Amino acid sequence: MTTILRLTSLILVVLCLSFGSACNNPAQAADALRVATLKFGTVNWVLDTVKLRKLDEKHNFKLSVIPLANTNGAKIALQGGSADIVATDWTWISRQRAEGADFAMVPYSSAVGHLMVAAESPIKSLEDLKGKTLGVAGGPLDKSWLFLRAYAKQTIGVDLAEIVTPVYGAPPLLTQKMIRGEFDAILNFWHFSARLEAKGFRSLLSVGDVMTGLGTSGPTVAIGFAFHDKWAAANEDQIRGFLSAIQDAIAILDKDEAIWEEIRPRMKAEDEATFEALKKSFRIGILRRPLVVERADVARLFNVLVELGGRKLVGNSKTLSPGTFWLTGDISQPVETEQKAE
Repeated sequence: MTTILRLTSLILVVLCLSFGSACNNPAQAADALRVATLKFGTVNWVLDTVKLRKLDEKHNFKLSVIPLANTNGAKIALQGGSADIVATDWTWISRQRAEGADFAMVPYSSAVGHLMVAAESPIKSLEDLKGKTLGVAGGPLDKSWLFLRAYAKQTIGVDLAEIVTPVYGAPPLLTQKMIRGEFDAILNFWHFSARLEAKGFRSLLSVGDVMTGLGTSGPTVAIGFAFHDKWAAANEDQIRGFLSAIQDAIAILDKDEAIWEEIRPRMKAEDEATFEALKKSFRIGILRRPLVVERADVARLFNVLVELGGRKLVGNSKTLSPGTFWLTGDISQPVETEQKAE
């Protein structure tokens, strides 16, 4: 018996050495809210602000950020229970719910990309893209690409995929190819579009404008914070504390210049122009509309994805799945001026 007790004690010591912080403060470790995010993702700017301003302490929870290499890793972490919250898009949430999962999300940002061309490019309209090479971030089922195709059908009467040569790939690689002049135009995510803007490239069309052209009442939420319904119900204080902290952090990033200097190393801005372009684009993407409006516009856009993306993208669902948005959560910022609403 003594030997067994000694062995048990030894095991506990080893475990405590391996997980020191948990053993020193087991309550704190157990209560930590785990958010899995891309290691270099822009969501980290907000999460860093939460930590730098101790907003998790203010709202009575402990934020633990789990850095991951890719978006699929974040989804797997959420599905496997190694993360409580991840940042993802509503297409994935809706599909998961249609297949029986209980994921839900709270909108986080409406920052979207642009269709960019070189400053001196003769391309002035979608019609001018005929016969051109277009870099497309992501793949053939990327939402922005599908929206742009639908918008082209509506405005110039042709599917853009039929008149351009699309080249799909990772955003950083496509950005470098665009800088080297290998593409005539590029459709890229918002922060890469901002980096191109800082280098003198111009926007031919924003995805926000495309969304409005497809019937939304304004630029619409792109991503949100996702979690299990059951987890949120069992941890209501934590989730509400988290959402309040996020709202506070976004408000700080919206108005406080000092915080941007603090998170600047995370942004990897190689020069002042890039730093300012990233900051401006982030602020444009801050949600300023009520949740009910965002949901209605997403439902409209979902119909476009059903038509062009089909089952490969949305699965068996024909409409946005009920419960995709956690309707009791709203982290939008109030519109204070006409300039902010743009």
